[in-house]
Amino acid sequence: MTHDTLPGPCHLCGDTRGDRVNGAWRCARCGWRYGDVPDADLPLPRIDVVYYLRFGERVKIGTSAQPRRRLGAIRHDELLAFEHGGRDLEQQRHRDFAALREGGEWFTLTGDLAAHIASLRTAGEPWDRYARWLAEALRG
Repeated sequence: MTHDTLPGPCHLCGDTRGDRVNGAWRCARCGWRYGDVPDADLPLPRIDVVYYLRFGERVKIGTSAQPRRRLGAIRHDELLAFEHGGRDLEQQRHRDFAALREGGEWFTLTGDLAAHIASLRTAGEPWDRYARWLAEALRG
């Protein structure tokens, strides 16, 4: 899909791609209405994510409410996906892929786990999805 260029960067995620929706500009990445500015005096809403990090042929399945900070503290080769959810979903994924567990929160990247991650990626790039969840929570 092709997008137009916003008059300036999105005030929420900084992207410059946009679409006209009902006469108003919306950011193509997060869906935030161009021109609206989040209240800097209020904290951003908490968005819990389950993350999937690849390091070699292994995947760490973890959770965080501050994914940028958390991922910055973990050695990894690639962020594969985000899933909207917290500790309960993370523990469910650990049970779902228990047969592939290598130790702790690390799993072999193969079979059902690889298919699950691929299905999450069809919904979009991880940081784009996170930006959209954040915009939805702010609008909510």
